[in-house]
Amino acid sequence: MNVPQKLKRQCRRANDRRGGILPLTAVTLVAVLGFAALAVDVGFMTQTKSQMQAAADGAALAAALEMPDGWGSGKNSTADSVSSAGRAAALAVGSNYRVGEQSAAYVDSTRDIRFGQRTQDANGAWVETWGVTPYNMVEVTLHRDQPIQGSVVTRADQQVPLFLAPAMGTKYAALTAKATAVLSPGNGFYIPAGSSATCPLLPIAIDETTWNNLINNGVGSDNYAFSGSGSIGCHSSSGGVVTSGSDGIKEITLYPDSNTTLPSGNRGTVDIGSSNNSTADLSRQIRNGPNQADLAYFGGKLQIPASGLLALNGDTGLSAGIKDDLAAIIGQPRAIPVFRSVSGPGNNATYQICKFVGIRILYVKLTGSPSSKKVIVQPAPVFDGTITGASAAMQPDSIMASLKLIH
Repeated sequence: MNVPQKLKRQCRRANDRRGGILPLTAVTLVAVLGFAALAVDVGFMTQTKSQMQAAADGAALAAALEMPDGWGSGKNSTADSVSSAGRAAALAVGSNYRVGEQSAAYVDSTRDIRFGQRTQDANGAWVETWGVTPYNMVEVTLHRDQPIQGSVVTRADQQVPLFLAPAMGTKYAALTAKATAVLSPGNGFYIPAGSSATCPLLPIAIDETTWNNLINNGVGSDNYAFSGSGSIGCHSSSGGVVTSGSDGIKEITLYPDSNTTLPSGNRGTVDIGSSNNSTADLSRQIRNGPNQADLAYFGGKLQIPASGLLALNGDTGLSAGIKDDLAAIIGQPRAIPVFRSVSGPGNNATYQICKFVGIRILYVKLTGSPSSKKVIVQPAPVFDGTITGASAAMQPDSIMASLKLIH
């Protein structure tokens, strides 16, 4: 074979190889494009999902903030009011979150929000029932999963448009995010070291028998009416308005206690802090609540232990010196200790505290004859960030700890 023929044959082979590479290149480009689409769009979907979850969490917590006023024997709001205010709060907070290509999360107030009650059954298992009042649970579900009609986006909850995946035949992704927030019962108080916070706890205890008769059997009077709202203890300066009349919430006398089992010389006051508490300490705690220095006497946390009873030292009875302090917080929610038993008189008394409950003061009179002295209270919702949460179910007289997300 001569040289020109060899050269022609080698050229034909080279052309054949180039012809074989082109299809391979096309296939490779398709694969690369697919991986690029996958990386870009998966990243975008992951970010959008995260944004949706943050929006759902925030909206659920915002809605849950409306529930304390509607809980318990001394509730300030009806279930309908709680639901209405909660839905409005969820919508307002949700709109502050960016979701994917949208500047604000979309929440449908009817479809996406539901309220219910979380309880425990006889075996201690949690049971979630929707639509049951009073509410202590709220769920918010954000949707980006509605089908798109044609190519026009007409709804803010429609599926998320993708960037490169349409070249592979997938134009949209369906995403949802759900959050459930609940009220938690409180079993004590905690203030971190160095904090200037105070807790909404009065240094005045009531016996369990009197309290349970009020809550469970309705034993009490109804001579005063409270109008207003606000379940955040010492951090709320406005306590609403108290007038003569009936509001449907029974009242009891906190002082003097009608229970004859109280020791002589003591009317149910307890030491929250030093056993040498002065009248000035009582006045401060009544108006502003115990502080971190007070709780430091209990290791920084005043809490019902696993045994079920917390021992507190007794203090001498109420005096006219704290009349103005009690009068200054009329209408404001406060927590008080409930004792199961008491032993010893006066400053030697020891109270066995079984729980903390919420009240508001309606009337104060600590001057005049002993028979005319009284401090009248009624149950009230108390919700505060210094209240420590318990793992038990909510009760009608539970004080309430910070909200928590469970789903």
